[in-house]
Amino acid sequence: MVQSATPAWSHARAVWSMVAVTLMWSIAGVVTRQLTSAGGFEVTFWRSFFTLLALLVILPLWQGPGWHRRVDWRHKALLLSGVCWSLMFTAFMLALTLTSVGNVLVTMAAGPLLTALVARVAIGHRMPARTGWAILVAGAGIFYMFASQFDAEASLAGMAVALGVPIGSAINWTVVQRSQSQGERVDLVPAVLIGAVISTLATLPLAFPFSATAADLGWLALLGVVQLAIPCVLCVLCASVLKAPEVSLLALLEVIFGILWAWLGAGEAPGKEVLVGGSLVVGALLVNELLGWRSRQAAPRIQVVE
Repeated sequence: MVQSATPAWSHARAVWSMVAVTLMWSIAGVVTRQLTSAGGFEVTFWRSFFTLLALLVILPLWQGPGWHRRVDWRHKALLLSGVCWSLMFTAFMLALTLTSVGNVLVTMAAGPLLTALVARVAIGHRMPARTGWAILVAGAGIFYMFASQFDAEASLAGMAVALGVPIGSAINWTVVQRSQSQGERVDLVPAVLIGAVISTLATLPLAFPFSATAADLGWLALLGVVQLAIPCVLCVLCASVLKAPEVSLLALLEVIFGILWAWLGAGEAPGKEVLVGGSLVVGALLVNELLGWRSRQAAPRIQVVE
């Protein structure tokens, strides 16, 4: 019997799943625009709280009864990944209260470069030259998109907080990749749950007094389930197949989709800078994946003969 030694998820499936992940992540801006009363830390709290509730339903359905007893809750990789998720959950929403969306996204564009550096230092990962060039081109495209909105004098605090997102992301994807490469049998999906718990508890005291309306809670529940819980679980699965810099690079699609959602749902038509910069990002991603696909096609397949 001949079996191909391939992972449960193929590279192509992981890439397309990451595209779906970024599509779900990107609804945050347009959904937040629908809120009428909730703001600041209250938005962060409710989003994390609903994420927590959703995961308490998703994980038992997916992994079966007694799933929590099979998780090594003391594993260092799981705990570190959970802290990273909580940092990303909290820093993004807090940064939006301190500076413009453009400045936050410019800061987040540092994600692929930081991920490549962390992966290189921590686990010795050498990324292909094509990925390095794609990171530079995509980063330039993101920066160009929002250069006209950039206001450094009034935004240093917000940008400092926003740095928590790419820093947490870089460490998180490197932790996932290191765990997979060393063959550690630790399920890192529950780390998303740990992150939601930490974020919920950390922002609860700062969320009072609650002012969200019933409609606001409905929108925030949508964010918790569709914008965080489901895509973050999928993202961990993708990161078990894709290299850390590639995950971070594909995550930049969140910016492009976010612009489209704002255009369709809030009437914010993109300007010339957005169209040019977005074309650079999408082009860099497509070229990187096309060259990677050709490289994998040319490489000999490993087979196991029984």
